[in-house]
Amino acid sequence: MVVSLILPKSIERRLREESRRLGVTCEELVVEALSKFLNEPIDPQSRAEVHSTLSEKFMRDAEEFLKRCDYVQASEKAWGAASQMVKAVAAKEGREIRSHRELHEYLSSIVERTGDIELRRTWSAAGELHRNFYEAWLPPELVKGYIRDVKELIGKLRKLLESE
Repeated sequence: MVVSLILPKSIERRLREESRRLGVTCEELVVEALSKFLNEPIDPQSRAEVHSTLSEKFMRDAEEFLKRCDYVQASEKAWGAASQMVKAVAAKEGREIRSHRELHEYLSSIVERTGDIELRRTWSAAGELHRNFYEAWLPPELVKGYIRDVKELIGKLRKLLESE
């Protein structure tokens, strides 16, 4: 289920601050808070579903920003889509990823486990898009190509998610 929330500015500001501090999305933080408030623990399959759904949302957002020629925002949304799908695979195994380092280490373990070195290349494309959000130096054609690579990465990770 996708829910839209209307928050007071002060709570929205704190939510964004905490999400940045903890290295998670606002959506992840809200799910955690609700889980605790409702005393409803989140099992690994449900956690994986949250990350997978966020990945899909971020990729749709990236496509929308591409249509508007906003390559910086498209870059960041595609990075978010990739990182959320890595988190989804980890979550299904009962692992929680909280940092960029953990994302990279976990992706490396997937490459080692599967022997699929293309995952490393497509993950690197996601990293270039993330850097582009901060530096805004990539030409549009590279952004578009890297986003295609991210879609390939997500497709492969989705297959892993569904097969395990």
